[in-house]
Amino acid sequence: MESVSEQEALNARLEAAAMVGMNTAVWASVQPDKPSVIDPDGQTRTFGEVNANANRLVRLLRNAGLKAGDAVAILTSNRGEFVEVQAATLRGGFRLTPVNWHLNVDEISYILNDCEALALFAEAKVATARPSADAAPDLKIKVSIGGAIEGFTPYDEALAGLDGSDITDPSLGNQMLYTSGTTGRPKGVFRAVPAVTPQAMYAMRGYNETSVQMCAGPAYHAAPLVFDVRAAMGAGCPLIFMDKWDSEHVLATIDRYKVTHMHLVPIMFQRLLALPPEVKAKYDVSSVKYIVHGAAPCPPEVKFAMIEWFGPVLSEYYAGSEGGAGFMIDSHEWLKKPGSVGKRPELLGSKILDEQGNECPPNVSGTIYHQLPPGGAFTYYKDEKKTQASRVGDYFTMGDMGYFDDDGYLFLTGRSAETIISGGVNIYPQEVDNELIKHDAVADSATVGVPHDEWGEQVKAVILLKPGYQPSDLLAQEILGFARDSLPAFKVPRSLDFVTELPRSEAGKIQRGKVRAPYWEGRARQI
Repeated sequence: MESVSEQEALNARLEAAAMVGMNTAVWASVQPDKPSVIDPDGQTRTFGEVNANANRLVRLLRNAGLKAGDAVAILTSNRGEFVEVQAATLRGGFRLTPVNWHLNVDEISYILNDCEALALFAEAKVATARPSADAAPDLKIKVSIGGAIEGFTPYDEALAGLDGSDITDPSLGNQMLYTSGTTGRPKGVFRAVPAVTPQAMYAMRGYNETSVQMCAGPAYHAAPLVFDVRAAMGAGCPLIFMDKWDSEHVLATIDRYKVTHMHLVPIMFQRLLALPPEVKAKYDVSSVKYIVHGAAPCPPEVKFAMIEWFGPVLSEYYAGSEGGAGFMIDSHEWLKKPGSVGKRPELLGSKILDEQGNECPPNVSGTIYHQLPPGGAFTYYKDEKKTQASRVGDYFTMGDMGYFDDDGYLFLTGRSAETIISGGVNIYPQEVDNELIKHDAVADSATVGVPHDEWGEQVKAVILLKPGYQPSDLLAQEILGFARDSLPAFKVPRSLDFVTELPRSEAGKIQRGKVRAPYWEGRARQI
């Protein structure tokens, strides 16, 4: 066990190293043989190995003509090379754009060109990698991972012969993630000043020398990247990568590696909770002491059940790729305010505005606006029009809707694009879903507005049933009756459809546009 003075000295080194992107180098110097990344196939890389490859990658990129500020793109699943490229760009001064490898050729090509990538690291199993690269003529170097891609240099070959010692002139790199593009093309969220997590933040979240991080979501997405990948790198703990969701395998991984920290989303909670009791009982999850979640609203009933199972270890955040005030609420506070995502922050303000731009009183839903941080405001890359459209003064919106209660706690009600307007009355589908999910037969719910000649729109519930339940008119009426018992009459769905699957993004957000689209085919709404 380190003394207090030794820990303080290490923290000081890490704080200084973070300012030039060299955290991994510090950890490699004090624990070179400790596992840094464990891949889904069990392959392990130590901190010493990750750090050496990060240095080789910086030299590789510089030899190809890249300089600080230039863009690097990575197109891979969850695997160790992702962490090595991240570590390299942080210390080499490069701007990293992780690309969603589930996108099609056109979408990937668009992002590669829009972010102005000069280097691309792509996994061989991503079939769209080569044609995407061909459509990005400015690339100076193309490196393949996990196999050969025509026109690319294999990863190990590219790094062979390069010096793995720490570079002597590090420069803090940046990253630019892309929005999910629910309306129009995705946009890069650019900040001129890179964000640096204070070392004290890791201590506040309970990290220590025995911590183990699990990443169950896609590393290219903002939340797993920050709360899993970058957190493990900053806190100096092993990162256990998973490449696809398997509920029992998640529990087995927690048990096997004594996982302490993880980021999950509500649909993952629902899938874990749906496991049979005898499966849950097989695995010890007592090692878990911090589960952070966000990305999508969590039905209170689901969160209550998770806290009962794992204990009061859940912390919920509300923010986006664009940033924001950073709402956060732990389990103890949430149990006093079920359904809230946290209290109005003191440092940066947030406010709720109606359609006329007036501030809403407590308990009245409107569009959520966040105060821009002084000197750290984002822009949508090369899209000043969209940047300005999201702003009112020094506040911006991500299109989310919600309200503050009398005590200043924020409750989310959905997104402005998802709002159902029936007879001139706004209905927020997330509120309806939060009630429907409580029914014993309901595994997942997506409430949408469907065309109605008189009211404009009518509320429809689209339901995915739990195993063991069969669709029937009787069950549909039972679920609608259940909704009538807990919702105001105008919010109760007027009809219900059963489906065999509901589309969710890799971040766990329900894709209401896809659910709604068939009902509006040939009609005008189609948001």
